Amino acid sequence: MTVHIYNTLTRSKEAFVSQEPGKVKMYVCGPTVYDYIHIGNARPVIFFDVVRRYLEYAGYEVNYIVNFTDVDDKLIRKAEQLGSTVPEVAEKFINAFNEDLESLGVHKASMNPRVTQHIPEIIAFIQELVDKGYAYTSEGDVYFRTSKFEDYGKLSHQNLEELQFGIRIEIGDRKENPQDFVLWKGAKPGEINWESPWGAGRPGWHIECSAMARTYLGNTLDIHGGGHDLQFPHHECEVAQSEALTGHPLSNYWMHNGYVHINNEKMSKSLGNGIAVHELVKRVKPNAIRYFMLATHYRSPLNFSDDTIEQAEKSVERIVNCASNLKHRLSALGAEAAEAAPSELDGKLAAIREQFETKMGDDFSTPDAITAVFELVTEANQYMNRADASAEGLAALLKTLEQMDAVLGLLPQQAAEDGLLDTEIEQLIVDRTEARKSKNWARADEIRDLLTAKGIALEDTPQGIRWRRL
Repeated sequence: MTVHIYNTLTRSKEAFVSQEPGKVKMYVCGPTVYDYIHIGNARPVIFFDVVRRYLEYAGYEVNYIVNFTDVDDKLIRKAEQLGSTVPEVAEKFINAFNEDLESLGVHKASMNPRVTQHIPEIIAFIQELVDKGYAYTSEGDVYFRTSKFEDYGKLSHQNLEELQFGIRIEIGDRKENPQDFVLWKGAKPGEINWESPWGAGRPGWHIECSAMARTYLGNTLDIHGGGHDLQFPHHECEVAQSEALTGHPLSNYWMHNGYVHINNEKMSKSLGNGIAVHELVKRVKPNAIRYFMLATHYRSPLNFSDDTIEQAEKSVERIVNCASNLKHRLSALGAEAAEAAPSELDGKLAAIREQFETKMGDDFSTPDAITAVFELVTEANQYMNRADASAEGLAALLKTLEQMDAVLGLLPQQAAEDGLLDTEIEQLIVDRTEARKSKNWARADEIRDLLTAKGIALEDTPQGIRWRRL
């Protein structure tokens, strides 16, 4: 399967060719774990989960690294506010992050390295830069000498003299140049710190990812990803320090997702319009959140509102209902998945799969991939209404839907937040049916009340009782 990726570095789509055939080295910048993640953080989490899934669908073995920044100015301030320690704050919000990922159906990364567990590698990286003349010490800090790296600005396509630094970039008299960025920060009294050749201190933000990416994936990545806001300064600084050290490209392909807006306003702390994921999933189904994130191309801005999320809930419900109906019809026929589709379906399913793969292969165009899913849903609904619908046809439709969903992750996970597995629900329905046959109305009502309380709706159909999650 051919995959083309829009490369931020070249500002063009390029055919993806991994360095090692059949294997992908992929690094995506993870959270600074000082608070709960919001929906802006969730967009790269969900999108790059889909990128990883599609590459695996295409036959690649993906080594997928997502880091945790567990020491930082924000963690230090949070620990002071809570009367806690930096490690305790980090542990709390790492656990919260993992819970949010699980609720959103995001697959675990191959590894989640933490900054505090890689201080020796970071110090060694900085020392090599100092030895090569790309870094210098100043009053206990170490800075990267941007003027020595000729390609500084090539990722964000900015001129060195015009660059304006964002958060976490300190500008002071101790620098040779205002554009130089910190690699090692000398410790302030009472701050968490580690010993180094330049005195007690802690890493700067940018050096962390470069050191950990090199530790686990080598000098050159296949894909480096993150939000658009990371393109500069974070990724630009990563490029400079890594390529100055190794002489090799840091990554062959760079991918950045667009911003998330709230009611057509940019999400910001000053406006107080951020929405935490752990609060959002209490009122919006996680698969609807995934659908919302994927229904717009990843490089475009995304606007969150009550209307857009309501539409996402309605749309994803069509897909869920289709899968549920296919399973129900197959169960009523007492049939297992068949090996091959009937001839009249075979060509249609092949065309839908080809459409899905073509769109996903074109810079991971999830909106168009979802369109292919809905074409399958329409085909399945029409087929299920046929009097001659066969187990083979139903099974082939369900298999194709599940194969595409293995990439997008729009169907509910088997164990939903209600705590009931699909098989447990089906057994309760069998028990209720038996109770009704034996006129044990109390038991039948008890089971129905239990299912209702768990958000499971029952519906009588000519093929028997059908259920769905509300």
